[in-house]
Amino acid sequence: MALGSVSGSAIFQYRDTAVLSVAAVDAPRVVSSVEIDEQLLVAYQKAGMRPGMLEQLAGISERRWWPEDITFADAAAMAGAKALAEAGVDPAAVGLLIDTSVCRERLEPSASVDVHQQLGLSTACMNFDLSNACLGFISGMQLAATMLDAGQIEYALIVDGEGSRYTQERTIERLNATTPTRDEILENFATFTLGSGGAAMVLGKASAHPEGHRFVGGVTRAATEHNLLCLGDLEGMRTDSRALLEAAVELAVATWSDAATTFDWSDLDLYVIHQVSKVHTEAITRALQIDPARVPQTFPTRGNIGPASVPFTLAMSAEDLLPGNRVAAMGIGSGLNSAVIEIEW
Repeated sequence: MALGSVSGSAIFQYRDTAVLSVAAVDAPRVVSSVEIDEQLLVAYQKAGMRPGMLEQLAGISERRWWPEDITFADAAAMAGAKALAEAGVDPAAVGLLIDTSVCRERLEPSASVDVHQQLGLSTACMNFDLSNACLGFISGMQLAATMLDAGQIEYALIVDGEGSRYTQERTIERLNATTPTRDEILENFATFTLGSGGAAMVLGKASAHPEGHRFVGGVTRAATEHNLLCLGDLEGMRTDSRALLEAAVELAVATWSDAATTFDWSDLDLYVIHQVSKVHTEAITRALQIDPARVPQTFPTRGNIGPASVPFTLAMSAEDLLPGNRVAAMGIGSGLNSAVIEIEW
């Protein structure tokens, strides 16, 4: 891996890493935004607000929930099993497992040990959690690619399992039980844009897998002065949505501009952007001058599935990609951190 820096961003170029599979797993229960609005009617009435913002402003008509007996690690393991099967890789050959989930039942042990055990991975398989908000999966891709290029491992498995049910149910209960102001409801608005699902990716050496989809390189940049704009845990998430959007767009433009010194991303075949909302997607595509027709969307029916959203959306779009197509996987995580990876399909 070649590493450099331009202005405020770090630039990466990879030599021998390829995507062998990317898989998505849907949570089974569909929860419409109309249903969420109906459950929030008491809070809306107290604040003098009307329902409909989730669909009208965010462009999200529904999201998914897991059954209560499915854990976040279960979701990650299901996605991991699917990705391994699609790649045709023996679980015993995996040398690295990274769980990038934001959602977790406990502080320790790591969620990765649960996924490792469920998948029956080797005792020689290094495993750990990597947390970087909604950017976690892309950060995991970058780290795994570095280890593959260094010759430390033959295969890497990155997994993610997210669930919004508990957080949304608790937030609805809390808002209805108090006398919330309009500002308090808007502060919790992003909570209801979240969705549930799982995603996983198998990476291997490009030299050993000519059928794989090669990592070309990527860029990362930090803007941690914005670390208090979005704060969340399983009980709820509070966000300054306007300030967060403005800071995210500014960071995306700076990252994109620095990347232009090394990569030509002006005319790629597909731009897989982290799925947040209609407003966010339109703002990013406009600021980066990206053709909206090349930006697949899953947020209208899945919501924001956190770190899983980029691989989930890529998996949903993969059947339409042709050999030689160029793809950008793009994400911004609250904090703020941004990253883009180019994949040659």
